[in-house]
Amino acid sequence: MTGRRTVALIFGGSSSEHTISCLTAGSVARAIDRDRYDLIGIGITGNGRWVRVPLEEIRAMEVRGEELPRLSEDHPDAVLITSDGEVRLVTRHGDTLSDPARLDVAFALLHGPFGEDGTIQGLFEMHGLRYVGAGVAASAVGMDKHLMKLALASSAIPIGPFVCIPPREWEQDPAACLDAANSLQFPVYVKPARGGSSVGITRVDQPDGLTTAIEEARRWDPKVLVEQGFVDCREIECGVLGGRSGGASRASAVAEIRMHTESGFYDFKAKYLPEEQVSLDVPAVLEEQVSDTLRELAVRTFDALGCEGLARVDFFLDRQGRPYVNEINTMPGFTATSMFPRMWQHSGVDYPQLIDELISLALERPTGLR
Repeated sequence: MTGRRTVALIFGGSSSEHTISCLTAGSVARAIDRDRYDLIGIGITGNGRWVRVPLEEIRAMEVRGEELPRLSEDHPDAVLITSDGEVRLVTRHGDTLSDPARLDVAFALLHGPFGEDGTIQGLFEMHGLRYVGAGVAASAVGMDKHLMKLALASSAIPIGPFVCIPPREWEQDPAACLDAANSLQFPVYVKPARGGSSVGITRVDQPDGLTTAIEEARRWDPKVLVEQGFVDCREIECGVLGGRSGGASRASAVAEIRMHTESGFYDFKAKYLPEEQVSLDVPAVLEEQVSDTLRELAVRTFDALGCEGLARVDFFLDRQGRPYVNEINTMPGFTATSMFPRMWQHSGVDYPQLIDELISLALERPTGLR
């Protein structure tokens, strides 16, 4: 596929990461090469409505003080229509459809459930619309930390000890769930199984804090994961891009997150709001052999789940230099200052080039089963 292409920038969503998605959309809309791509904005409100959003509004989405941007309901409906092998976006005002636009590729900057979990990817597949990022299965497994850990363990990729608490087991026998969680060494981290951006996560240092932490995680997801904490370890990240023309997946330089707070917890505020006590070292100060091992393990993780497009792999590195995969993000934070673009910038791919590379990867791969 050659020539100028139309990209649907899809953002917002009904997950707890709605504001992060809006922030990312603003960053991408400001950086995309307007000489190569026509951009169309599709917002998904917190209530799940698909709406047409002017590009000027998207480009203005950024952090203001400690306020993150949010999409309002005050927009006309956006509707996808497939006909004669083409996908079009139309705007609906009451019973009237207008402003049709043919779409070449969808760039869904959605984080969390109903965006990063295979659901919207399935919609794109049914429409025959090419899209940026992992497919249905890889997105679903990557989003569900329980399934992700099972898949990685089956591929001999090192992970830490954990306990899964499904909703029915907690409702029917919470004592047994607490016994299972108490088998782990404290501290533990209790988190929604299918969440992101550290929303709903609690560090628990003693057994008597488990019930409250589990109930907090269940506010965001009925399925909960309890992970044994890694103490005195380094937090390392690595970006991965899919291969071009059937080539091998590629790893970026590795980076390190260093917290300067007492808890050492890289929480929501530290990730997205300014003036937090965190250092993001790109690249990480590591021996070359250790960096190479982490990069190889990041690619193995990406390939083990059958990912496409992009992902960020997060590691713990213990004092003996042993790496453990904490998780994979199939749609990582993607503002210009997020770790994923920064790691690739250090690897020679700046932010506009990275956006172009992801769109090119999406346009290159076929629709349907592959």
